[in-house]
Amino acid sequence: MSRSRSPAPATLLLAALVLTMALALAVSAPAEVIQRDHVRISLTGKLSPSALPRRGAAPVTVSVGAKIAGTDGASPPQLQRMAIAINASGHLEPAGLPSCRLGQIQPATTEGALEACRGSLVGRGSFSARVLLPEQAPFPSAGEVYAFNGTYRGHPAILAHVYGTQPAPTSYTLPFQITRTKGTFGTLLSASLPQVTSQWGYVTGLSLTLGRTFSAHGARRSYLSAGCPAPAGASVAPFRLARASFAFAGGARLGSTISRSCRVRG
Repeated sequence: MSRSRSPAPATLLLAALVLTMALALAVSAPAEVIQRDHVRISLTGKLSPSALPRRGAAPVTVSVGAKIAGTDGASPPQLQRMAIAINASGHLEPAGLPSCRLGQIQPATTEGALEACRGSLVGRGSFSARVLLPEQAPFPSAGEVYAFNGTYRGHPAILAHVYGTQPAPTSYTLPFQITRTKGTFGTLLSASLPQVTSQWGYVTGLSLTLGRTFSAHGARRSYLSAGCPAPAGASVAPFRLARASFAFAGGARLGSTISRSCRVRG
């Protein structure tokens, strides 16, 4: 993880797109709200499409978002670590995609990161923070997230790159290391944020939508695929889409499971 001040403003191009990825047939649901130790987190999650095969798997996109706030108007503590575990019915398969290196996109503007690693793009999202001391801000107060397939410290990773111009032009990349796990959740994405004091500000939100199809070795492939684990004779199945956990300075730890449902296709 690193940051830098960008080149002269005349050379910058900040993408004007807002995250509006269509999630056709996605199941909409109110946010899950968890609160503890003066921290409140609102979690959202979506799976698209919701109609999936009972056997085998089909291409999907998964969207997870978190908004972080303090209770009673207080500022939340520093977010230090976060993890997102995806249901084992979903499979993440980066084989065949180009791998992006951290040095290719950090430091870089959004335009520069896409120019270097567009072929590795696997998702998009948004990032927000409340910055109190611009001179010490380790990342921008707001920006779009572009997620690239890559490696970090020798392990498979998703490199989440964000670039913004407020309070100053700043580039920041958050590596989510990918770990295979057993049980209900088969894929774990985990990331650590920089260890800084609370004087400069705090993270207020992060969202990420993952999923794309691509061609490799003459075949169509999907970065994410899933089936609907409905029992025989049932056409709808509830399932735990993802589990998100957050660790904050001072020892506060919050976590919650996002539950959704799917329909058996055809």
